Amino acid sequence: MSIVETHKRTPQQLFNQPQHFVIPLFQRAYVWKEDEQWEPLWKDVRRVAELRITDPSREIQHFLGAVVLQASEARIDTMPTWNVIDGQQRLTTLQIMMDSVGAVIMRPGTDRFARRLESLTHNSADYVPDGESRLKLRHLNTDRTAFDDVMDAEPPVDYAAATDPDSQIVKAHRYFTTEVTQWLGDADTDAFIDRAEALATVLQAQLQLVTIELTAAENSQEIFETLNARGTPLTAADLVRNFVFQRIEAEGGDAKRTYDDVWPFETRFWAKEVSVGRYLVSRSSLFLNQWLSARLGEDVSPQSTFTRFKAYVEHDPAMRVVDLLPIIKTQADLYESWTTKAADVEGSLDRTCMAVYRMAANTSELLKPVLIWLHDPIRVLPGDVIDGVIGTFESWVQRRQLLRLSSSDLGRVVADSIRLHQTTPVDELVHRVTNHLARLKVTSTYWPGDAEVRAALTTELAYRRYSRARLRAILEAIENDLRSETRQPQVERTKLPIEHILPQKWRDTWPVAEADEADRQEHVHRLGNLTLLTTSLNSKVSNGAWAAKRDALLRHNTIKLTGRLIELTQESEWNEDLIDQRTDEMISAILRVWPVPDGHVGEVADPQTKAQDWVMVKHLVEATFLAEGDVLHATHRDHPDATATVTRGGLEINGHFFTSPSGASRHFRNTATNGWYFWAVADGRRLADVRSEFLEAAPTR
Repeated sequence: MSIVETHKRTPQQLFNQPQHFVIPLFQRAYVWKEDEQWEPLWKDVRRVAELRITDPSREIQHFLGAVVLQASEARIDTMPTWNVIDGQQRLTTLQIMMDSVGAVIMRPGTDRFARRLESLTHNSADYVPDGESRLKLRHLNTDRTAFDDVMDAEPPVDYAAATDPDSQIVKAHRYFTTEVTQWLGDADTDAFIDRAEALATVLQAQLQLVTIELTAAENSQEIFETLNARGTPLTAADLVRNFVFQRIEAEGGDAKRTYDDVWPFETRFWAKEVSVGRYLVSRSSLFLNQWLSARLGEDVSPQSTFTRFKAYVEHDPAMRVVDLLPIIKTQADLYESWTTKAADVEGSLDRTCMAVYRMAANTSELLKPVLIWLHDPIRVLPGDVIDGVIGTFESWVQRRQLLRLSSSDLGRVVADSIRLHQTTPVDELVHRVTNHLARLKVTSTYWPGDAEVRAALTTELAYRRYSRARLRAILEAIENDLRSETRQPQVERTKLPIEHILPQKWRDTWPVAEADEADRQEHVHRLGNLTLLTTSLNSKVSNGAWAAKRDALLRHNTIKLTGRLIELTQESEWNEDLIDQRTDEMISAILRVWPVPDGHVGEVADPQTKAQDWVMVKHLVEATFLAEGDVLHATHRDHPDATATVTRGGLEINGHFFTSPSGASRHFRNTATNGWYFWAVADGRRLADVRSEFLEAAPTR
């Protein structure tokens, strides 16, 4: 191997010059997580900053690890460029942290420290051709959009408006922004300035990286393979299998016989890769992770599956793996049967399989540990208890999903619930789990009550707000509730068409007076205007006059949901009043399917946080803080002439309608932008100021 250059560098030494660090297309996506990497890194940086405040003269360095960089062929007309061969996770995280800190301290008194950090994350515009990114770190892989979104966003960053708000990069930026804001404290104090200066200095000069720098001619793959294990990385299930059978041999057991008879994970079903967030994992690895969560009552991260399994086995010297494997196999076989039945389009499902089906519709794995826990072969629970606990958890999750509330903290609650109720008497289990969830009082985990769900769904644009699979599962749940009245089988799960009764293109054949057009458009996508059909109507009938459409619905229908709809129109045309009436009836069915305990209202201890998350333009219009027709003006220096018009449901720009201010601002900036700060009303107040006035005036629920 050729001799390469190795250096110890601070971020300032590494990033100070105009240059690009490029993460090649073939590099894996960003995978660092809060508990395993972000939190430990932030604690280390914070510790060094606090030591600096206590003793500014003390020289202290924190080592971040090594990176491998390879120079690109130099061109006279371009900036120096380095390909990141190894270490992209730590470089990406470091850049995100510096940008987050800069965004928080970009304010009078500390803005000079923010600009120092910006010089390490963004090249000077003087060195960058017009229209090209100023970012020093450039992703060419799937993380490019998410990274550019948050790094180029105007502070404060509107994370919900990012192209992919669930990206790990977006989450990392949000995490560091939140932690830094809390640590810095009140911005109007001297302590804030001292802490801002210390933190900026640490990020510039008191962190240290070892850089292995290759010339353009060096064999970078040879270096990479020396630093990393050769071959395809093993999955968690691979690692567990190797550990298990080595241990069985050490215990004196028959490893081959056990493998042939008991190890369940060598079939095509278990080898299949399934989506978990943005990542694909083998189903066997996912099951083992969920089995561990159920067994231990811990929220085990996917990256920790093997190490946690190994620790669990080694923690108890008396535990024999040969005795543990049959338990795993029994539960794995059950898991496979639930998944297979849930994918069958015909036949009624029991409570467990229906929960699996609905999780698939919601692209969620959240309650799988609960199902595994409830079907533990060592503690056999009665069917009514299993159904009761599943019903409780499903109501909690489904109601939060209906309100589009965050799910980021729910895995922890699931794990805590399992841990707290491992030994609860069987006859008290449903009651105690229900009470545990009902006592949650913060916005990130609470269980919404009937009044809040009804208020939200009454005017919710359901067809636009929910994915087709999720919306179909909601309509199927309502249909099954109606069928249960006469003990009919569940509706078939054949991806039935979702039909708008009042068509989306209503202006040609369903006209109304001009003054009523806005109200009609507001009703098109509401829950009460949607139904399931056994077969799709052709577009001519679907968009045609009500009389013809009603006859077609009668001919094509075996769905009670549609039949009840037709009964409403015996002596009337389909109209907005009937949509409202039917919406109310459908919400009542949803509340029956996913009930809450008697008297539960879903109060929260942090109503301001919750309220701010919920405020939309339509709420400001309804409360007369804005009026339809008001013209908003952009405050951004690059878009001085941009305007948007307030409508009943949001903002309108040249015929394009947006329900959120951030969506409307993105129309101009094409990047994540906090619309509450981008837009201002005629008297100069930003929409954020108007929102604050609304929140101050609104009664706290």
